[in-house]
Amino acid sequence: MTVRDLSTRVRQRRVLSVLVFAAVLIWIDTTILGIALERLADPVGGLNATPGELQWAVGAYSLLFATALFAAGALGDRYGHRTILVIGILCFGAASIWAAWAGNATSLIFARGLMGLGGALMMPTSMAIIGVTFTPERRAGAIAAWSASSGVGVALGPLIGGVLVDHFWWGSVFLVNLPVVALALIGIALFVPNPRQEQRRRPDPAGLVLSTAGLAALTYGLIEAGQDNGWGTPRVWGPVLAGLALLAGFIVMEWRSRNPSFDPRLFRNRRFSAGNAAMAALFFGMTGQMFFGNFYLQGARGMTALETGLTFLPGAVGVAFGSGLGAGLARRYGVGPVSGIGLLVVAATFLSNLTFGLHTSLLIFCAIGLVNGVAMGCSIAPAVTAVIAVLPPDRMGAGSAINNTVRQVGSVLGIALLGTVLTSAYRDGIAPALASFPEAARDAASPSAEHTRAVADALRRPDLADAANDAFISAMHETAFWAAVAVLLGGILILVAFRKPRAAVPEPESALVGS
Repeated sequence: MTVRDLSTRVRQRRVLSVLVFAAVLIWIDTTILGIALERLADPVGGLNATPGELQWAVGAYSLLFATALFAAGALGDRYGHRTILVIGILCFGAASIWAAWAGNATSLIFARGLMGLGGALMMPTSMAIIGVTFTPERRAGAIAAWSASSGVGVALGPLIGGVLVDHFWWGSVFLVNLPVVALALIGIALFVPNPRQEQRRRPDPAGLVLSTAGLAALTYGLIEAGQDNGWGTPRVWGPVLAGLALLAGFIVMEWRSRNPSFDPRLFRNRRFSAGNAAMAALFFGMTGQMFFGNFYLQGARGMTALETGLTFLPGAVGVAFGSGLGAGLARRYGVGPVSGIGLLVVAATFLSNLTFGLHTSLLIFCAIGLVNGVAMGCSIAPAVTAVIAVLPPDRMGAGSAINNTVRQVGSVLGIALLGTVLTSAYRDGIAPALASFPEAARDAASPSAEHTRAVADALRRPDLADAANDAFISAMHETAFWAAVAVLLGGILILVAFRKPRAAVPEPESALVGS
């Protein structure tokens, strides 16, 4: 190896190290807030957040992340990808400070949306910088190393969040981002280039507005359905219909565009469509599971935040292990059997939640979490690789952006719809226990199990706290069932779409002679 080659390798490693370090921000914040949800719902030590507000606090991040990805790539082409990356990191840091000291749930929701915007600016620009920095033969390895940061962030989020929530206030979970932001900015200034595309894509402000407004309206309607409004009220079906209409308008506009930021024509490929739909179904179910899992462990079972983070750790480790395992198995047996069966196993682990109660062994919970994580890793890695590989080389970038967006949309709809199922089922379940209470007490206790327990403590009614736990467990079972159904359908879709065509059967020799 020449001195010049060695210098190039050192420069590439520095660039990749900075980008991987910065990417951990994105993934930590996908899981760290979950540890603080129980505290945020606390009427005394938190923000007294309702289930709907908590759904928005989680969903706002994914919503802005999903809809701003395409704008970020186009802005990077025009103004330089390092420039947009720096703006994204600064946005993330400022939003973290805002979220840490948010005085109410609404302020937290907007801060989380700003974090999602920052994450969206960081992801495609990082990929573009890697593409320019590395030669084609080394680019795949660099992308794999950058992608591995997701496993690190997902695993670190609950652990760091648990320590901070147990020893400080809930807002401290966001301050962990600030040292990462500072070090990432220094590394970017020293080592990261600022590439631009010669053929610059035009930003798509109309598409950004339509997609964001449509997804936000749809999410709002789905969340409102769980806030004691019912599906038949205009406050629910009005936003849902408006959101669907705006999203349909967005698809039509992109279809007619010569250079769409979101190219719906790619979905004409059967495998691309099936793979993306399956991943959306997986993230739909996974996000809903994570939402109620924190309340189950911290609320119903009374575990600390750190204990909860440690309990989720086997699942995170399983995802990291399963990603490598799935890639190897897919090369040998094909994407359909590996990813499809993996999704069926995930659905089975979701269904196993129907056996969970207040005293289920944590060893069983962790074992199922490990199996769930391995199956997820085996499903995601081959499916994502396959849906991109079926596209022509000049469309792989657009396909990758669509794949990331679809997964985030699945997360948004998962937290909105499955969160609403959880809330509605809990309200129905706790209603008989609250029937004899005064109206003011019923109104204070009915929004969530956390509110019910607070009223039970104030009135010194341990029987009401027991009823809250029972109603929550029942609601959790119903939510897990629908999460399992969604993932099951995704698994079937993968198995069908990626099945190998039957080999042609040669005609019998006698038939050939007779002809």
